[in-house]
Amino acid sequence: MLLVIERTDHYGSMNLVVDWGNSRLKAGWFDTTELVRTDHFGTAEAMLQALTTPGRPQPDQVIVSSTSRSEASIRQELARLTDTLYVFDNRMPVPIQNGYETPQTLGADRLAAAVGATALFPDRACLVLDLGTCLTADLVDDTGTFRGGLIAPGLHMRFQAMHEHTARLPLIENPLADADWPALTARTTRDALRSGVLNGLGFELNGLIGAHRDVWPDLAVLLCGGDGPVLRSRLKEPIFAVPELVLIGLNRILRHNVENLRTGRPANWK
Repeated sequence: MLLVIERTDHYGSMNLVVDWGNSRLKAGWFDTTELVRTDHFGTAEAMLQALTTPGRPQPDQVIVSSTSRSEASIRQELARLTDTLYVFDNRMPVPIQNGYETPQTLGADRLAAAVGATALFPDRACLVLDLGTCLTADLVDDTGTFRGGLIAPGLHMRFQAMHEHTARLPLIENPLADADWPALTARTTRDALRSGVLNGLGFELNGLIGAHRDVWPDLAVLLCGGDGPVLRSRLKEPIFAVPELVLIGLNRILRHNVENLRTGRPANWK
């Protein structure tokens, strides 16, 4: 099922959260906990131009997460957007317990998605499947502790690897252009490649879901990432498709830190 996030053009007292990836910026406007608008930008300059349009409200505070930019670079590029800018990294307090043994190497997007999952399903074990450049599958248990997960090649990376590491296999540049889902017994090389990746990834994800549900019968499975819609129909229900999960987590982290500063609460406040 799809968790529907209502969007409007309303702006009041707003938090702006930005997920800055390798090739695009995804921005979300939150009125407290409600996501009221999302925007996509190709560059920081495009985002700044849009957000500083005369007459457009400015955010009260901003949080940025990036796997491709340093904190210094982010602050330099977004300095004129706001005086209250948080850059999310492993040093920032979060409203869940982090059981990862090397928190300094944990991707900010993975942790933010885990926080988003617990915001949507408190007191319930959650498996977060993020289908982006890489596939990540991360578990948060029912006590709100991030238990870790796995990282595997993403959909397009698998096609690219088969092409680059063989002499004759072609690169399937638009594997999703075909309307049909590839059969297990494909009869062309193109369909054999598509079948291996698409069906293989589907079996892989269902195996992960089944293994975790054996341990956590009430497990909530959340799907996000750009390739999530491709595999959505191939996964065993119930699955919650939450494209904005990282944004939801970042907003929860922002609220957590703003409230800590306001009240003087300790960093482990939830």
